Amino acid sequence: MLQQLHIIAFTHRKLDVNKIGLLHIEKEAQAQQLSELKTKLGLKELMFLSTCNRVEITIVNEKELDASSLSRLLELLYSKLVPIQLEEFVRSAEVYSGSKAVQHALSVASSIDSMIIGEREIITQVRLAYEHCQQLGLTGDLLRLMMKKVIETAKQVYTQTSIATKPVSVVSLAYQHLKQLNIPLNARILIIGAGVTNTTMARFLKKHGFKNFVVFNRTHENAQKLAKEIHGEAFALDTLRNYRNGFDVLITCTAAEGVMINAELYKKLVGGDSQEKIIIDLAIPQDLDPEILNQHSVKYLSIEYLQRISNENVKERSKELQQVRDIIAQAEAEFGHLLRERKVEIAMRDVPAKVKELRSTAYQEIFKDELENLDPQAKEVLDKVVSYLEKKYISGPMKLAKEIILNHAD
Repeated sequence: MLQQLHIIAFTHRKLDVNKIGLLHIEKEAQAQQLSELKTKLGLKELMFLSTCNRVEITIVNEKELDASSLSRLLELLYSKLVPIQLEEFVRSAEVYSGSKAVQHALSVASSIDSMIIGEREIITQVRLAYEHCQQLGLTGDLLRLMMKKVIETAKQVYTQTSIATKPVSVVSLAYQHLKQLNIPLNARILIIGAGVTNTTMARFLKKHGFKNFVVFNRTHENAQKLAKEIHGEAFALDTLRNYRNGFDVLITCTAAEGVMINAELYKKLVGGDSQEKIIIDLAIPQDLDPEILNQHSVKYLSIEYLQRISNENVKERSKELQQVRDIIAQAEAEFGHLLRERKVEIAMRDVPAKVKELRSTAYQEIFKDELENLDPQAKEVLDKVVSYLEKKYISGPMKLAKEIILNHAD
């Protein structure tokens, strides 16, 4: 059973995240595309996981998964990819089979296979991906058992180790600092730049209740896209010097090669407001002219400062890796035993039906005449005796047989 399990993973280790994005399938389209793939390849079970830096396809299949069958699978699932793209994805695929696949699934949900170790979001992503595929009728008994163990183990990792206690992403660290400063949820937040980092930061702030956003970006269309998502206003970056509505928090991250906000521009932005401002500069090189810090009352967070804290926290998380690996190793062994137990259950599941069939034959054919001559009371006693023996024969010997088979397997 286990040798039929395969996981095909496309991750940040071998592919740029933009290329991984080509393998993403919108949730609304998954029902048709995944169902067709399962049918065309005759797969027993199928699960699809997609995050910002990984796409994984888990299959249960009687046939061996070689380069040719992998290429065929990708060709069917991603019909829009050209041959050169398919070849690259086949080369870049990380394939795990059997017990290695189980170990990989446990590692992914426990976040030690992630780009950022200890990010708890992955356990939710794994669970939701499985539940969605289950609802689509794509999964079966093996994936049900494995995912139950995977989620259970990930929860154990997050509760029994400190791998997720200290934030390591720049966005999380920046938010923690804002939280410590007790910034009100209606604070005026000025966002300069609508790239990946600022978009992640804006989503994070909106998720935590902030609601007053203004976005400036070199491309107005991208500013509008982000502003729409966070229910804010959008402007082109070249109009920034005309902005006079003030701010409480300024978050900047642009691709400018030099200073984006000089002392003159900053003075126009704050106007006559002398209250202390919070500036989070996530750009490399920094967007803010250092002279501003000397001229104005500012709490300033730079990417360099946040990165130093991140590196320290990564070291702290890394100390937990061995304990996590021990938990995963134990879970893998337990799953192996669980799978053998399930195999025995499947092999013996016809026994109760056979026993009931024997009882029916005895009552309706072999001892039919004798039973007809029994009085109701005697027949009632006989039914109780036979039912008792039937129950004990099914439970007792089956339990003993199960133990013998499992002990012999171990």
